[in-house]
Amino acid sequence: MKKNINVLLINGPNLNLLGDREKNIYGDKTLSCLINDLKKRSEILNISLNDIQSNAEHVIIEKIHSAKKEKIDYIIINPAAFTHTSIAIRDALIAVTIPFIEVHISNIYARENFRSHSWLSDISKGVITGLGLDGYFWALETISKRCCV
Repeated sequence: MKKNINVLLINGPNLNLLGDREKNIYGDKTLSCLINDLKKRSEILNISLNDIQSNAEHVIIEKIHSAKKEKIDYIIINPAAFTHTSIAIRDALIAVTIPFIEVHISNIYARENFRSHSWLSDISKGVITGLGLDGYFWALETISKRCCV
């Protein structure tokens, strides 16, 4: 039997506003509805999904730091606006050496120019951008196929 995979899902600033915020870009599904759907899919994939959303950079960093002690096998992170600004989150991810997939709901390369640079992409196992909320599900599927076998 395949071992249970422990995955930490991190959602950055303003993603708590999913369903209300710029529906033309982010859709009308709320974050809690998305998390609920992801947890249902995770069960089928034998993944234990832990999640956090924070608008505070230090909270995200502390959660990344604690991931090693919590025996997290993989991280899915949508750093949101921290994508373009946070070297501290980058350093935290490097420090814990837990593989991660970077996810973006919108295509960051098709938006404002300042959004096209990510401080995380080059150290990630992969980047999923512009596929809407489906990107999260693709990340789970990828982890299920590639992790801990």
